[in-house]
Amino acid sequence: MGNAVIGFIGLGIMGKPMARNLLKAGYPLIVHNRSRDAVDELSGEGAQAAASSKEVAERSETVITMLPDSPDVDLVYAGEQGIFTGVKSRTLLIDMSSISPIVARKLAAEAEKRGCDMLDAPVSGGEAGAISATLSIMIGGKAAAVERAMSIFQTLGKNIVHVGDAGAGQVTKAANQMVVGTTIAIVGEALVLAAKAGVDPAKVRQALLGGFAQSKVLEAHGQKMLDRNFKPGFRIRLHEKDMKIALATGSEYGVPLMVTGVVGQMMTAMKGMGNDDLDHSGLVKFVEELANKELGK
Repeated sequence: MGNAVIGFIGLGIMGKPMARNLLKAGYPLIVHNRSRDAVDELSGEGAQAAASSKEVAERSETVITMLPDSPDVDLVYAGEQGIFTGVKSRTLLIDMSSISPIVARKLAAEAEKRGCDMLDAPVSGGEAGAISATLSIMIGGKAAAVERAMSIFQTLGKNIVHVGDAGAGQVTKAANQMVVGTTIAIVGEALVLAAKAGVDPAKVRQALLGGFAQSKVLEAHGQKMLDRNFKPGFRIRLHEKDMKIALATGSEYGVPLMVTGVVGQMMTAMKGMGNDDLDHSGLVKFVEELANKELGK
């Protein structure tokens, strides 16, 4: 029996390499994207193009979405030419975007009315993880649906955890973005402090990597800061959106997220400075501006 036909909607920095990995694994793929270039690129590699989200749903047994924000996901599923207008009973719906848990739960309930299972399965690992198929995948939804999707998840990632019912994946992703965002901010502060105090920040990073301060953020993003490499793997504006989701979720459940709030405001400041399309490691530029000290100078 051949692989199920997968529809993939959203071919951005993350979505395109994820879709490509599914193609490489032998899945028949139907693709749709707001801009045409990525669709044409994947069509040249064997994918089939669809003109709308509705058409993707009509032609697919499983539909994956990878979109920027909650309103985008809501529109793609519930809009006039959305997935719900073309979906068949028993279709497996997998949203791998990072969105509000409230929206994720609402859409899962709508999917159930149509006889479909829906999983929220946001990811961590950035563009590099999407390309190398080593993403961490955090899944909310029914266990039976997770089992149906497992071979797909194993094609896209390595650390695959079913954390609970609908919306649980998005709560987990919010927690992930809190930890990553605040760590990027503190790594930036530490390296700028070193530089302003006359100590080589590259050597400080090397020393910290050998102790309790060691982290993937210090390793990867700390090096990006030193190299001045802010080519977006994950844009500041998208991380700011995720911090807002975390803060809204914290407000809903009465959990104060004070550090998250401060770092979220740093990201908002970067937007005001016109720097929100930089990689999130570019947050160091905000610290540099306040300290009047740029790394490497």
